[in-house]
Amino acid sequence: MLKKKIFISGPIQGMETEQSYRDVIREICTRLGYEPVDPWQREKIIYKGKEHGWWLRVPAADFIRRDLEDIEKCDVLVAYLPKLSAGTCMELFYAKLKGKKTVCICQIENPSPWIIVHSDVVLERIEDLENVLKNDFGGKGL
Repeated sequence: MLKKKIFISGPIQGMETEQSYRDVIREICTRLGYEPVDPWQREKIIYKGKEHGWWLRVPAADFIRRDLEDIEKCDVLVAYLPKLSAGTCMELFYAKLKGKKTVCICQIENPSPWIIVHSDVVLERIEDLENVLKNDFGGKGL
């Protein structure tokens, strides 16, 4: 039986040194028998740029395409939003558009209706993710 895959989405730009939330989400997913798909694992090398203007030389269309392809191969998207992130919101929207289950761990006060509507479940804490996955989205199923 194939493991269900979970795409881990969350802000990177401006938080390049604050990606430990991915380790926590990945550990929860793995412990519960899911296969985490984390674009940070392949993209973190891109964010090592130190010289001025490095971001302008990144082949953005290529890594966005890979992220969208990964989302299509997954069953669930977990979006971590400690702050507003254009990329995370776009991935959340895309996952919902493709019929994926979505969980948003949102620490934004008064989040946009766009975030709420495109999330099957909204959590305030990463720690609550385990119960949602264990309980199969509160009986809504994957």
